[in-house]
Amino acid sequence: MNSNYDAGAGLLGPPDDLVTAAGVDHVRLVYDYLNAGDLDAYASLLHDEVEFELPGRPLARGRTEVLHAHRADVERTTRHEIDRVVAHDHWVVAAGRRIVPGADESCLRFVDFFGIADDSMVRTCTRYYHTTP
Repeated sequence: MNSNYDAGAGLLGPPDDLVTAAGVDHVRLVYDYLNAGDLDAYASLLHDEVEFELPGRPLARGRTEVLHAHRADVERTTRHEIDRVVAHDHWVVAAGRRIVPGADESCLRFVDFFGIADDSMVRTCTRYYHTTP
């Protein structure tokens, strides 16, 4: 599991329903599986009609497109370190750092907004990066 996950860090307290609570677990596992390079396990967390919006890439619709969008990161062994998770009403927000291996271990801060479907699967994700204005 992502050792940087802190269940008590949410500003709104614990999730307010079982779907959202399961969604928090699934979001945490998203990063664990991506960090491990396990795209099959990652895919098991995604709703059939999942949509991911990642900066600089076209909107990915469906499991196949979403997996394709993440394949390059997995091949480079990009890792995600999560600092905070906040959840409420079928939404989960995760803030952390995306670290690309290399001589300088470049790091980019991000925030992901996840929509959770009624079956607790990840339905949507929109990522935002912190950049200098």
